[in-house]
Amino acid sequence: MSKVSRRAALKALGASAALLPALSPDGLLAFARIQAGRTVPAPRLLSGSDFRTLEVLVEAIIPADERSPGAKEARVADYIDLLLSEGEQQTALQWMGGLAALDQRAESRFGASFARLDAPRIDQIMAEISRNELEPTTPLEQFFVMTKQATIRGYYSSEIGIHRELRYKGNTYLEEFVGCATEDGKDCPHCRQQK
Repeated sequence: MSKVSRRAALKALGASAALLPALSPDGLLAFARIQAGRTVPAPRLLSGSDFRTLEVLVEAIIPADERSPGAKEARVADYIDLLLSEGEQQTALQWMGGLAALDQRAESRFGASFARLDAPRIDQIMAEISRNELEPTTPLEQFFVMTKQATIRGYYSSEIGIHRELRYKGNTYLEEFVGCATEDGKDCPHCRQQK
């Protein structure tokens, strides 16, 4: 796909938000290689600045915590870039428009691109664009919803999301299912989830 102007991307954002399809088998293989290689990101579709904005945005949606790393380390921005490179041009334009609109909001509010903001300012913008998450009314709110959905899918498709966050151990035989016992302020002895 050729480079598009910021104006065309913003116009595309105004269209209804498109849901992303799942990665193709080749895309899933590429995502696995990206995670295993621990290489510097090399976006297939997004520009370097759009990719950095997306990395900060997905990390704001699923940040690192004491349980597991966040969306940036799980390479969720790479996952979304792969999805966009496999998808329809209109969908890619909507995403580019959303990233451009997010940067414009950050510039108008704080005089810097979204990727250059400190955590409190990122939180302020996130609060604004997620305010109407259940019924988004603006293109930027629609973009947030679309990004959140893709971030969750990408995170829980990653090695980090599956094994470190969910602690999935694979198909193993259980003599009995004891469930999770994180009640009454106690840690669960079975899944090690902490209360």
